[in-house]
Amino acid sequence: MNALSQVENATRKREKLTVRSFFARNGLLARSHPAYEYRPGQLQMAEAVEAALADKRHLIVEAGTGTGKTLAYLVPSILSGKRIIISTGTKNLQEQLFYKDVPFLQRLFEKPLSVCYMKGRANYLCRQKLYDAETEPVLAGFDEAHDYRMIREWEQQTETGDRSELRLLPENSTAWWKLDARSDLCAGQKCQQFERCFITAMHRRAANSDIIIVNHHLFFADLALREQPNAAILPEYSAVIFDEAHEIEDVAGQYFGISISNLQIQELIKDTLAISRQKAFASPELEHVLTLLAATAEAFFNLFPQEGRQAFRDHQKFLAQNEEAYDKLLLGLNVFCARLELVDSAIDYTLPLVRRANLIGQGLRFWMEAADRGCVYWTERRGRGFYLQATPIDVSQVLASRLLECTNSVILTSATLTVAGAFEYTQNRLGLQNAVTALIESQYDYQKQVLLYVPPHLPDPRRPEFTHKAADEIEWILEASRGRAFVLFTSYQQMRQIYELLRRRLDYPLLLQGDAPRNALIETFRATRNAVLFGTSSFWQGVDVQGEQLSCVIIDRLPFAVPTDPVVEARVNAITESGGNAFYEYQIPQAALALKQGFGRLIRATSDRGVLALLDNRIIKLNYGRIFFASLPPYRFTNKLADVQQFFHV
Repeated sequence: MNALSQVENATRKREKLTVRSFFARNGLLARSHPAYEYRPGQLQMAEAVEAALADKRHLIVEAGTGTGKTLAYLVPSILSGKRIIISTGTKNLQEQLFYKDVPFLQRLFEKPLSVCYMKGRANYLCRQKLYDAETEPVLAGFDEAHDYRMIREWEQQTETGDRSELRLLPENSTAWWKLDARSDLCAGQKCQQFERCFITAMHRRAANSDIIIVNHHLFFADLALREQPNAAILPEYSAVIFDEAHEIEDVAGQYFGISISNLQIQELIKDTLAISRQKAFASPELEHVLTLLAATAEAFFNLFPQEGRQAFRDHQKFLAQNEEAYDKLLLGLNVFCARLELVDSAIDYTLPLVRRANLIGQGLRFWMEAADRGCVYWTERRGRGFYLQATPIDVSQVLASRLLECTNSVILTSATLTVAGAFEYTQNRLGLQNAVTALIESQYDYQKQVLLYVPPHLPDPRRPEFTHKAADEIEWILEASRGRAFVLFTSYQQMRQIYELLRRRLDYPLLLQGDAPRNALIETFRATRNAVLFGTSSFWQGVDVQGEQLSCVIIDRLPFAVPTDPVVEARVNAITESGGNAFYEYQIPQAALALKQGFGRLIRATSDRGVLALLDNRIIKLNYGRIFFASLPPYRFTNKLADVQQFFHV
């Protein structure tokens, strides 16, 4: 008889279980799994979550790395008997929860756990598109044909239609883009495959589940749509738990703002051409309308500054000078809609196209009128795309009215929510001033496991000579660590410059962000002895490499946000205009949390040890440096390279 079957049946029944009966030193987990390690912080967090759900209170929990926070919120969620949304920072974490943590817990319950996960529609296959592709000229080239055959074979056996099951499908597969279930071309209940649709199945599972695992992007997409009739993505819920909650402000800002781009119009035109030919409503008149729309869109977007990311404040002046081009674009969208509304033979396919055109027109008018003083308006060029963006300056008001006031319990957790031990920054930015707070210390012994090195002799990172001096310092540190490092930068340009300076001077395998997909680089790093990975912001969080393979993390400078960034600038101005000190209330706290995230890559287990090197000595020379130190765990500190060398030779 195994250990689990020896536990009394009464203990296993949900109505008699509490989080303490799970997580106590002699609790259910300890009795059922001999390898389970009792963690006081895990029990403390689980009880805080249990109380917040029972008392209908909002809660903020900072749980240090190694706390075991996933089980600490999953168990009380299951025991609550309520429908709870768990929102994660990434799809990878979603999959870990559903495929690893939930099956682990299932062994402790007699009844099947009512848990599902939901992702955005582009993650799922559209069966109708797949079947149409057999007879219609949708695919082009050998690669798309190869990917199609792989997808077609998989479709016959998959239960979810989730692309993540297709491990061999390239990330940039254009065939998948033509076959996914995005709502842009969805015919809804009129589709022949509606009853067999993977999206339909996903929503049915969610409607019958108590725990629904989503990601932040899907959650806020749903929240932004909820005011529209029948537009909600998620079923009704009583509580939401945000894991990696430090990302919420940025993600919420994306979904409660506006983004209009030339690519949206180009994709609308391309989809219309393809569908009109597939469904036999193509005509010279329609192609003429599409040609004119493409020309007017290109002329309009070319009127804006074409470089980088910058604030846009001259709406009235712009309209006075370019009203004709603006009116032509709106007219082009209206003519497009009018032309498609004349098509009777394929109305199920034209209605989504008309809906898209109307949304583009509405967004364009909102952006050009700049009527919402609570938004910052800005433009950005990314590759072939040019974007008109409007972002809320303060998302706390939106979150309060759309989420906090409508939900019994909102629970935030992350390893990086406090600045100098206080939750004030997170509470103010997210409108959670009345939330209960809990600070759970990490179980790791940072004094023994980590050495924090700040070289005092380097110039200020803002000076031109910093790049060459920093490259020399990185070389010396990597020689001491024998590679096995992440070198993280606050700018792509700085990363490239230092990489070019070092790639012929170092004998270790060097990996550079951009040379391969992020996940592929991480897997290569894990599998390559003494490797060094050069990366920017996307590697500062959500990366877990345990053991000696990652023994050093080097950060080039304190990660202050670029002060001229339009969103940062607008938020700084708003704080200043209200009489606050934006540097201490916003810029320093934001940078301190980012630094904690970067340093958090190093220690992922009790057996890990390594060096954290910060090449920006403003942290020891300027008064505000104490806030950064007070926000970090109690690392052993040195400003001597010899101590780093000694650390690695022990």
